[in-house]
Amino acid sequence: MQESHTDENAHPLKNKILELLTSSGIEKTECYRRMLDYTIEIFENQGLGQEYYGYHNIDHELEVTYITLLAATWEKKLGKLNQSDIEYLYTAALFHDFDPQKSVDRPHEESVIRFISLDKNLKKLIDDAGLDIEIITALILRTSYPWTGEFKEKPEIQMKECFQRSKTTRDNSEKQAHYEELGWFLSVADRIGGYAIGDFTVAMEKAKKNAHAFAWHQSTIVRMSVNFFETLLNNESKMCRRVLHALPEETRKNFMNTVLSFMKLRQDEIRIESEFEYENQKFQTKVDSLEERDSDEFIGALTSIYKELPQPLQLQKSGFAKSILSPNTILTTLRLNDGNDTIIGYAKGGPLEDYRLYAGIKDENYGKQNTIFLEPIAMRLGYWGLGGGTRLRKVFSLLANSKRYRYLTSFALRDLIQKRMGSENVEFVAMLDPEHWDYYRVDLLGGIV
Repeated sequence: MQESHTDENAHPLKNKILELLTSSGIEKTECYRRMLDYTIEIFENQGLGQEYYGYHNIDHELEVTYITLLAATWEKKLGKLNQSDIEYLYTAALFHDFDPQKSVDRPHEESVIRFISLDKNLKKLIDDAGLDIEIITALILRTSYPWTGEFKEKPEIQMKECFQRSKTTRDNSEKQAHYEELGWFLSVADRIGGYAIGDFTVAMEKAKKNAHAFAWHQSTIVRMSVNFFETLLNNESKMCRRVLHALPEETRKNFMNTVLSFMKLRQDEIRIESEFEYENQKFQTKVDSLEERDSDEFIGALTSIYKELPQPLQLQKSGFAKSILSPNTILTTLRLNDGNDTIIGYAKGGPLEDYRLYAGIKDENYGKQNTIFLEPIAMRLGYWGLGGGTRLRKVFSLLANSKRYRYLTSFALRDLIQKRMGSENVEFVAMLDPEHWDYYRVDLLGGIV
């Protein structure tokens, strides 16, 4: 029996993957362990560790590897896959988003392939394992999503080229079909993996990270997530059922509970939209005094909404509650006219000098005491896209103007800033890639934003 390598300080999934490698019967466990260590090292060194803003960080890479290996090991017991299949699936899963120098969060399969083929250390690890890099490349190409149109046409041609270069699959249509199916298996495991580990809270945070990384507006998070799951379950039902059936019951339940929870949230969004459209539900804004802010109920309500923001937008990791009570803080809340003045959103900010902005951003007005910084506007899920954010921003700008601030700065999605440039005195200060969550400035003397 092979010795299991464990590390108490390792990534939470690392030891689980190593245990699966041993139990799956892979002979060259040490070689595959080095692959795992190298992947974690590269991601961490390139700033793509657990603190990375996007969805495609080391967490995702290891989650997909774990889920793929877990499902493949069970399929081997059923006689559907052999030992070689498991080794190829493990390696392709581990490297499927191996794009450390990414220009956007979503890894580009061609960039991944280029990096793998040029990285000498990686190539040696693959050679030491006795694997064919052409087959690994073909499997990774099959993870292109969605597998339709241009996302399918080019990778499909490239896969055929890989099969022709490989001695194993050259002129062997049966082998090629087998690895095409393995690639499909990996593609579905990739999309299930991120939402099968952990509860719905974990899944929602991943969805928010994914939305932020793709520069989607907050109003689209739930809708896009539901579309993602429906496409997976309906259009790829055969392989989806196969992968899910190969996973433990608890893991399957996690995934399906996540799907159902997103669908319920979507129903809630539609209900709320209907109430505003047909039942005379309305927003109202309120400028809350320091005395009104100084209550546990008020602070608790705002803190709860703040925590719904994607983590990259939570600029005050500590001290949020304290800042609510600062006399320098400008704050306005968005409420429902439901008889209880229920708080469902807020706009909050203060002097630019009170904030530490992202690394690399240099504001020429820093230290001049003439700029108010508007933190990311926050609202409850379900209320985005109904005009509340615009109302909060306008009231906040009026308050800043009344306090003699010359400029307002904040962060927003690039396309939203560009839309406002035609009618408002808005300018880019720093354009942040790859997330397109940019830092902009407004001249308040030129008109209220």
